[in-house]
Amino acid sequence: MNSRHYLLASDFDQTLSFNDSGLVLSELLGVRNFEERVRGLSRSNLVQQGGELAYLIRHDPDFRGVRLEHLVDAGRRVRLKSSIPALASFLNGGIEGDRFSFYVISAAPREIVVSALAGAVPPEHIYGTELDFDPRSGEVRAVKRVPAGYGKVAVIEEIERQLGVAADRTIYVGDGSSDVHVMLHVNNHDGFTIAVSENRQLANIARATVLSDDAFSVMVPILDQVLGWRARKIRSLLEANGLALHDWQKERTDRIKIGELLEQGMQQAPAA
Repeated sequence: MNSRHYLLASDFDQTLSFNDSGLVLSELLGVRNFEERVRGLSRSNLVQQGGELAYLIRHDPDFRGVRLEHLVDAGRRVRLKSSIPALASFLNGGIEGDRFSFYVISAAPREIVVSALAGAVPPEHIYGTELDFDPRSGEVRAVKRVPAGYGKVAVIEEIERQLGVAADRTIYVGDGSSDVHVMLHVNNHDGFTIAVSENRQLANIARATVLSDDAFSVMVPILDQVLGWRARKIRSLLEANGLALHDWQKERTDRIKIGELLEQGMQQAPAA
């Protein structure tokens, strides 16, 4: 059997984390009413959904003081979901001969995401909003790229070309309305999409919905629906790696509860 190569791409804010990185940054800067500002931009349709923070950093006077060190500090303060290093390590090892490349695509400033995922995801596997800093003042003088809306589609296609991965072997994980365009794109090319929230618009588009506080939980629908594993084999894999699948309501929405990862390396898949 020939080895297959899959691209697993994930959003960051509220997909791999519990809170919005823009809110973390605004609290760090002492800027109030961040969520109200974002809602105002959404109503005005000035920017694509997901790109509000980049717009505020460039145009809102209260965010004018943002410097590189603030973004790095904000990343350290983001509260991440559990088992992200375990997920990345497991994918890096391959699954029964199949290769998986794990990438993160976010509209958050790239510096925040790289800082938050340090030691878990290589910086070269992270795409985020690219800011241009003035070398003298340290201020943000331009926004070079924002992977939001159709911008995420462009990044997905770029990574597929770089890796030589077929579009029907792309898997995308997201949580909100800003992921609609990329999920529709992946679905239209026979890829696989996973929602990790109860956002109604997204849940109607995604092939599977996983509700869990553990990042490793997205492997359950991938093993089940993409690789065709049986439930008992999936449970055995998790148990072999110190994870317990306490609850799995296998409907359209996979409500999954996974126990804490034991301090051991992720193991290879068990025999069928």
